[in-house]
Amino acid sequence: MVVQQHRRRGVAFAVVTMAGVVATTAGCSGSGGAVADERPGSDPAAVRRAADALLASGSSKASTSMEMAAGGTRVTIRGEGAYDFGKRMGRLRVVLPKEPVGASHRPITELLSPGALYMKNRGAGVPPDKWVRVDSATLEDGNLVTGGATDPLTAAELLRAARNVTFVGEQDLAGIRVWHYKGVTHIGRASKAAASYARGALGAAAKGFGEDAVPFDAYLDEAGRLRKVRHRFSYVNQGRTVAVASTTLLYAFGERVAVTLPPPDDIFAGEIKS
Repeated sequence: MVVQQHRRRGVAFAVVTMAGVVATTAGCSGSGGAVADERPGSDPAAVRRAADALLASGSSKASTSMEMAAGGTRVTIRGEGAYDFGKRMGRLRVVLPKEPVGASHRPITELLSPGALYMKNRGAGVPPDKWVRVDSATLEDGNLVTGGATDPLTAAELLRAARNVTFVGEQDLAGIRVWHYKGVTHIGRASKAAASYARGALGAAAKGFGEDAVPFDAYLDEAGRLRKVRHRFSYVNQGRTVAVASTTLLYAFGERVAVTLPPPDDIFAGEIKS
């Protein structure tokens, strides 16, 4: 994996290059297929309130998966960590797939914060003790896919613009009863409906993605908390359509999360080599 700096329409943005797949970033109403009961998780409108439910929950552990496909190439990037919803901060250990020749990559440490993403072991030419800082609002995808994981709270904020929400049914998810919904959200509408901390990033994504509509599957527990969400993004890169499926799992709510951002002296200011 390498980090490159490109420009398109005058905006610098990061690019994830993996095994030939370049991940360049390019009034709410729900219709239920089933009658909702009084439990919060069974109410289709709860999908649009998912971010509020996460903020009220305090914190959780998180697992992420990002599948990218272009042509006949498909790769998956996985992450594990935790997120403090009150502080809008999280920490993930992101594991990249091996190269076709079998070479392994060092795991990337990512710190998620309001407006910025910090990465260690991210890009050739970066000293091992330095971090790379990226302003989410300068990325054409608003960091929905660039970091190899979607910020869990931003993923929930995307659902504020959910439309055509249908209730699929109840099911078991890792021993937890959840309510499964399908629908479509729109990045542009979400950027206007989102809380202030997410508007800049989603606003950038609304301009950068060629396709504004994002199909999703959301799984809520009976407290209305988002337990799993899968968004399907797509954009065109060099004439090829790149499909990205980003999945976030949230569990162990209330776990203590400690995230300390690196000091300015630890931020790499040099050129990131290809």
